[in-house]
Amino acid sequence: MAELSRIVITGVGLTSPNGDDLASYRANLLNGVSGVEPYEIRHIGKTLAGICHFDTGKHQKRKELRRGTRAGSISIYCANEAMNDAGLEKGYYASARTGIYVGITEHGNVETENEVHALGQYDNDVAFWSHHHNPRTVANNPAGEVTLNMDLHGPAYCLGGACAAGNLGLIQAMQMLQLGDVDMAFGGGVSESIHTFGIFASFMSQGALATHADPTAASRPFDKDRNGIVVSEGGCLYVLERLEDAQKRGAKIYGEIIGHAVNSDAADFVLPLPERQNQCMRTALDRAGMSPEDIHIVNTHATSTNQGDIQECTAVREVFGDSSKTRINNTKSYIGHTMGAAGALELAGNLPSFTDGIVHPTINVDNLDPACDMRGLVLNTPEDVGQVDTILNLSFGMLGINSAVIIRRF
Repeated sequence: MAELSRIVITGVGLTSPNGDDLASYRANLLNGVSGVEPYEIRHIGKTLAGICHFDTGKHQKRKELRRGTRAGSISIYCANEAMNDAGLEKGYYASARTGIYVGITEHGNVETENEVHALGQYDNDVAFWSHHHNPRTVANNPAGEVTLNMDLHGPAYCLGGACAAGNLGLIQAMQMLQLGDVDMAFGGGVSESIHTFGIFASFMSQGALATHADPTAASRPFDKDRNGIVVSEGGCLYVLERLEDAQKRGAKIYGEIIGHAVNSDAADFVLPLPERQNQCMRTALDRAGMSPEDIHIVNTHATSTNQGDIQECTAVREVFGDSSKTRINNTKSYIGHTMGAAGALELAGNLPSFTDGIVHPTINVDNLDPACDMRGLVLNTPEDVGQVDTILNLSFGMLGINSAVIIRRF
């Protein structure tokens, strides 16, 4: 069997509740700046959310914005920003040889809710139903909108992987490059979740929607007083290339993907299973040819739910409990849960550690839950560890999907 090509990250494009480019996002992570704020949505009323404030007109015209979706707009912004960050001119890679792989938690709920609401204003006369509804709600919409915006002709589709989807988009992009199907790929994830009241209502009915007098303190993984998820929107897409192609054009390289794993709990609709999460981490380590002691940062998925955080911490302790070199952090404490974008955005927040040697902390941990205590946990204050060579990025989702991606400093 031929040796697989080495795949590297050469561009990052993102929008998050606390930053619309990697530099500002990273600065806010190191300075403890949360992006969670008050929010109001129909049928729910006042709540909290992580809201993005990127310039929607930077890469789209008003007509495109009216026709398309919020998820599409986020994807277009991230893809264009990633391409610019990679220093790539249009046409360097053939359009038909460029792939787009976007992880999503779900798609279409926002547009369907909006149409049903509008229909109610007109005695449910379906003549008022938008003819844009079908292209807006198909599952490939966010990736498809990028092709239209950037005139790309290669494979473009979305991967529905619940809250593990951001990692899945990255893995798929890597694999398609290794297969030789494309020469350049966008991979990552996006979320427009805050625009559907249904996701808030569902978490509320589960008793899993975060509340706090101070919005910036609402997302608090590992804290004994955590009380649920902060729903957030956002996106992050990476430019991925084969190493030899990146070196040929003198590209800056953020890191190399050296290990990955995806598996399923097959145990519960919502509650994660530590045994399968453990297996997912160990499979990624095996594929990278590494031991737990070789990992310098583990970015956790922890969402601030009571049992979910405990289950994940149990799995992480079992794998990394004896490693003195491993530091553990969490990015949702700053931005809430960006659903399909979570894996991609959370990895981006840690990539600059390869350059500055600093591990951003988990914030809002005033009273650490003993059940969430782990060796190497970085809390409230950044830790300068001198050198970071490896990151293990964890993302898990409903119906028991688990994902892990390992990135190495190049």
